[in-house]
Amino acid sequence: MLVTLVLFASCGLEQRGDQVKPLRKIFGSRTATVDGHDEGRLSATVRARVTSADAEPGLHRLHVEKAREALVYVPRTYVPGRAAPLALTLHGAGGSAEGGLTWFRGMADKVGMILVSPTSEERSWDLIYGGFGDDVAFIDKVLKRVFSRYTIDPERVAIEGFSDGASYALSLGLTNGDLFTHVIAFSPGYSAPGVERGSPKVFMSHGIEDRVLPIERTSEAIAPQLEEQGYDVVFRRFDGAHFVPRRLATAAVSWFLVDRPQ
Repeated sequence: MLVTLVLFASCGLEQRGDQVKPLRKIFGSRTATVDGHDEGRLSATVRARVTSADAEPGLHRLHVEKAREALVYVPRTYVPGRAAPLALTLHGAGGSAEGGLTWFRGMADKVGMILVSPTSEERSWDLIYGGFGDDVAFIDKVLKRVFSRYTIDPERVAIEGFSDGASYALSLGLTNGDLFTHVIAFSPGYSAPGVERGSPKVFMSHGIEDRVLPIERTSEAIAPQLEEQGYDVVFRRFDGAHFVPRRLATAAVSWFLVDRPQ
């Protein structure tokens, strides 16, 4: 079921002085690809035990497409063949693969979590340019590469994002709830999934003073809709603007790996 868009139709936002403008109006439109990717579907699947000879810890570039960057961070505690949790992290509008790692990289070694961070083809993710398409196809390739190299826990596969990345995480995560077990959305602007599958758990946070994506038009409308649809939702409001407090990033990782935050 399509979650009703709750802010400025299906567009992300960016701050320009005191104005909030739809990204679609700024960057135009695009045509989605086919082969299921235009429906937001991923074909990548978690494999059984994988033992890779190049599973060294640290930050690595994934050579999937020459013109687009994708990174994987392998924690120091990763042991080839032993299942590890994974989080696909999505940057906000104007961001990069490295920026997408911001909120979780400092915790990855401590909790043994693999991080995967792609870069959008345009300034933001394809959905706001007319529909799912090339970014879904790229993410699919990236995940297939990662799943072929590292042993991933199929019960702990998250998709996370901030701002426009959070909107995309909700949209893509709910469309592929048979792959993603958890969806983490920090200050999202909308949720526009295709055909929803599975029942991933959802963690959302949003600042009550957010002027970029006002909470009353976004998360405070999205969260109850998801709950009405039967999703298990944790929603945290905080005093602040458009950012991710460290304590909530920590709470989200704890929720993903252990249990619901108090």
